[in-house]
Amino acid sequence: MASSSLGRRLVACLLNVSEARRKDLVETVAKAALYNTEGVRREGTTVLNIFNDHDYNRSVITIVSSIDSIRESVLSACERACGLIDMHAHTGVHPCMGAVDLIPIYPLGEEVGVEDCVKEARAVAQGLTERVQGTSVFLFGWADTLLQRGLAQRRKEMGWFKKTPDLQAIKPDIGPQPQRRFGLTGVGASPYVMNCNVTIDTQDIALGRSISTAIRESTPGGLPGVQVLALPHEGTVEVACNVESIKTSPPGHMTISEQWPSFSIEGQSYCHAPASLITARVAELAGKHGVRVKGTALVGFTPRECRGLAELALSQGIGEFWKEQHRIRM
Repeated sequence: MASSSLGRRLVACLLNVSEARRKDLVETVAKAALYNTEGVRREGTTVLNIFNDHDYNRSVITIVSSIDSIRESVLSACERACGLIDMHAHTGVHPCMGAVDLIPIYPLGEEVGVEDCVKEARAVAQGLTERVQGTSVFLFGWADTLLQRGLAQRRKEMGWFKKTPDLQAIKPDIGPQPQRRFGLTGVGASPYVMNCNVTIDTQDIALGRSISTAIRESTPGGLPGVQVLALPHEGTVEVACNVESIKTSPPGHMTISEQWPSFSIEGQSYCHAPASLITARVAELAGKHGVRVKGTALVGFTPRECRGLAELALSQGIGEFWKEQHRIRM
């Protein structure tokens, strides 16, 4: 990523909250990251994007700040979300367990290291359970300091993929036994994870699942770093991908026609599968069944875009950057 003094200490939090149908509520949560209780703007923090999905009833709020300021911004947003979202009343097709479902922290700047992100993620986890009594947390990625378990593994262990998770069977890492009101929140840190959703023009969920299996990292011949779910979405099927950044270079045959975007953390190089490659692979597999791809949506940005736009927003003093965008960023 290009270097600038403004961007060298930046981190991103793609805050996932279990509400999208009340967009004013979600904006209230986003603004809590930007302003204190007296309405005074927090310097050095911007909300780049708010992604709402009605069917999923889930929103992703892209908060970018200095590593020195991210904790208070994220905790304030989480505190507001927990006060406004009641999981007793939640419905949606996307799996979720918490009013605040996910708090991932990703380094963007050269002066932010793994231990910085671990410290902030664990402080956010502890702070949430202290500020909002009754909240519970599991840790993942670098923040899972002993085992370094990834998000997909931790979600599976917690029952996140079940239609009706058994909260009483869960042992959180921090906080009390999960309560239905707040549910369970995942907090962690890792290299940047991009979200890429490819819509196929069918209602055949079985086809979507077979495609998901074929492109998933764990499948021989799958795409490195890609975790996938197939979900019904607006009368079609969405192949929803978490695209994790990987340390190693992609297999040689995958780099011939596609440049894998890269960046570094503490001198270690990372790259991630490009959205165009994921789309092409889904299109190829769906096409064998006479099904076409309707479109691809990025939830937020690539790592490079995230840092570049954050530098732009902060240099111009724009906190509510999501309102400034003149084109839809999904």
